[in-house]
Amino acid sequence: MAIIDRVKWDGSPDVLAWKYPSEELSTWTQLIVNESQEAFLVRGGVYEGPFGAGRHTLSTENIPLLRELMGLPFGGASPFSAEVWFVDKLTRLDIRWGTPDPIQLQDPKFGIMVPVRAFGQYGIRVDDTKRFLLKLVGTLPGFDTDTLSDYLRGLLTTRIKTDIANAILGSGLSVLEIAPRLDDLSNALEASLAAEIAEYGIALTQFNIHSINMPEDDPAVQTLKSALARRAEMGIVGFDYQQQRRFDVLETAASNEGGAGTLMGAGVGLGLAPALGQAFAQAAQQVQGAPATSPAERIRLLKELGELRAQGILSDTEFENEKRRILAG
Repeated sequence: MAIIDRVKWDGSPDVLAWKYPSEELSTWTQLIVNESQEAFLVRGGVYEGPFGAGRHTLSTENIPLLRELMGLPFGGASPFSAEVWFVDKLTRLDIRWGTPDPIQLQDPKFGIMVPVRAFGQYGIRVDDTKRFLLKLVGTLPGFDTDTLSDYLRGLLTTRIKTDIANAILGSGLSVLEIAPRLDDLSNALEASLAAEIAEYGIALTQFNIHSINMPEDDPAVQTLKSALARRAEMGIVGFDYQQQRRFDVLETAASNEGGAGTLMGAGVGLGLAPALGQAFAQAAQQVQGAPATSPAERIRLLKELGELRAQGILSDTEFENEKRRILAG
């Protein structure tokens, strides 16, 4: 095979490390390294370099390992065999990641076990060329961003899932409320993961979480969303959970056919009517102390109040008293 007199990068843009296809070199071979690249000469497992951007002559004067390889003269040069590796040190910002299966965790606020998924992207740059070649590239003919992404996915997925779960649990927020914290969570994970991949000569330039979500059709997720919507609704009208439960009891009683007769048939008796009236009064009094009730909400309460009077659960006097409280609210 002919001796190569010029060696330069001929890899594709997505390649991080590329080996020149020929190993037949001489002490006058010209090594050309582009900007943002570094090159290494490798013979017998010994790495010589790095060679930065510019033109380099592979002579015994600037390459120590060649001083022991002087062969027979060959046109004024000494031939030898060695690999030439180029490494591209440009920053890649578009490497995507995602949890391959949902993270099972207990929602901190509602206590429901839910499946959580996370997606995002990160950026990397080869920081220590020699370490990168030794620990990741090895004897492969090349190493591109897809290969790196596959490797890091296996390396980082467990750490990402653990850190996200711990962050959500530590925040005390519901999974459905974590979105405003994504920037802080991204920064925390970047700091955690940077040291992990630095062992392979790679710098983590950024790490972003684009989304933390849950499967919409999961029963636990539907229960959680319903609970959060219910809580928000109660907050709008100034109720707490106990107040809402009182109104639920009244609404159920008012919807039963036969009113008090049905209640008696169930063994409850007419003695429940004063209790219901008292519960309604307590709820209305608490609403009165809450922020001003909207006209639509007042109309709804008055309708329910009228149904209770029509079924004999409230007397006319009780009805008038509670109506005044609602209108005053």
